[in-house]
Amino acid sequence: MQQRQSLLSSYFSSQTMTPKRKTESKSDVSTKKLKKDTPDETNGSAAKPGKKGKPARAQIPDVSLLDFACDAKTKSGDPWNWKMCSWNVNGIRAWLEKNGLSYVHHELPDIIGFQETKCADGKLPDEVVNVTGYHSYWCAGEKDGYSGVGLLSKTEPINVSYGIGVDEHDKEGRVITAEYEKFYFVTTYVPNSGKGLVRLDYRQNEWDVELRKYLKKLEETKPVVLCGDLNVCHEEIDIANPKSNKRSAGFTQEERDSFTELLKEGFVDTYRHLNPDQKGAYTYWTYMMNARSKNVGWRLDYFVISDSILPNLCDSVIRSEVFGSDHCPVTLFMWF
Repeated sequence: MQQRQSLLSSYFSSQTMTPKRKTESKSDVSTKKLKKDTPDETNGSAAKPGKKGKPARAQIPDVSLLDFACDAKTKSGDPWNWKMCSWNVNGIRAWLEKNGLSYVHHELPDIIGFQETKCADGKLPDEVVNVTGYHSYWCAGEKDGYSGVGLLSKTEPINVSYGIGVDEHDKEGRVITAEYEKFYFVTTYVPNSGKGLVRLDYRQNEWDVELRKYLKKLEETKPVVLCGDLNVCHEEIDIANPKSNKRSAGFTQEERDSFTELLKEGFVDTYRHLNPDQKGAYTYWTYMMNARSKNVGWRLDYFVISDSILPNLCDSVIRSEVFGSDHCPVTLFMWF
């Protein structure tokens, strides 16, 4: 425990604001052959050198110290057999330099969705395109250094699609859908309403509406597992300072009501379903004012599932001790 606390203290003292990273326009997405990582890249201890004389980024604390064991079962007693993760990495290249990939090697999810990759598909580092044991899929937006999502899967999906079929939304690179035998897995990075709520109307009346339609269309064939940075704190319990953030992007009544509409369509917020009264459970902390060390955060990252597969739910957890971004990963355990 003392070793872990020492690592966390060291990380907080060296952590700085992650700079924006430029990317180019979206190129064709391809799946490449896999290659093996060296052992020292899997334990959180390998320092990545800085580029062009820049100092190396602060390395995340050694994730191998964390216990990710889970013996959760469904209500009927079936043990989980699918582990799914989601993480807004706030720039895939910066995350990689901080050895964020060590988390994947330690967690070993069956599927993991990434958000806010901020990297053109053609410029993705080989280390994230070719991860041992995983098929990889990536989707970048047209705007440089903006948005982008990715997906790694141990099992090759039946089919993979990009976007929700609406050009206006899809040009921002916000959705990847992978089809499996018994469910669809959707990873998404929901638009932020922005400073001054300049995109609130678009978010509420266009994006959210079209995303709900898309998910309901998928449900006509198979149930859905939706994950990602949904950019909303649904209830006051999901944010550290609700009173002072009533008109802040991510906690406006309009955004919260829109999320309620999604749940009314037959979906379940897995974490809150299992932990209805858990306070202090956050997935995002600003880099400013030592917010993370004080746990002044927001719960913006979710696993939302179709109501029909609620009996398949085993557990939904927040990996708040995992660093490498201003968000932490979230993990879902399911039985199929």
